[in-house]
Amino acid sequence: MKPDEIAPPADFFIIYTETDKPWAEWIAWCLEEAGYSVILQAWDFRPGNNFVVMMNIAVRAHRTVAVLSPAFLEAAFVQPEWAAAFREDPTGVGRKIIPVRVKDCQAEKSLLAQIVYIDLVKCPRDAARSILLAGIREGRAKPQNEPPFPGISAK
Repeated sequence: MKPDEIAPPADFFIIYTETDKPWAEWIAWCLEEAGYSVILQAWDFRPGNNFVVMMNIAVRAHRTVAVLSPAFLEAAFVQPEWAAAFREDPTGVGRKIIPVRVKDCQAEKSLLAQIVYIDLVKCPRDAARSILLAGIREGRAKPQNEPPFPGISAK
């Protein structure tokens, strides 16, 4: 049986460290509430599953969300997970990997430093949800309404 016959690719695979599991679960919840399909190890890798097979299914997701924190940047075991996504889209044009920064950290000594991230650091819950969903959404981030005129204002 081929992996696609077991389960079609999810919209997102969320990768994280145990330290950031609450953030990963919150992100997964928000994405599923918005209608996306998500693979999250804490929810989808169940007793009796083969971990390697499940990971192979997970890395086929259309996009990978990396829960970015100091713990994530120091963890060796998440590197193969994001490297699989990076290999498929090294230019970032396909947005295969989307880092979501949840704690103050710098990825300067990593290939992830090249990738624009969604920043949720110090955001209140509702603002964080809006920022997350806006960052995940496909297409341009052009506003719906004309921005304020920055030049001379009429008095």
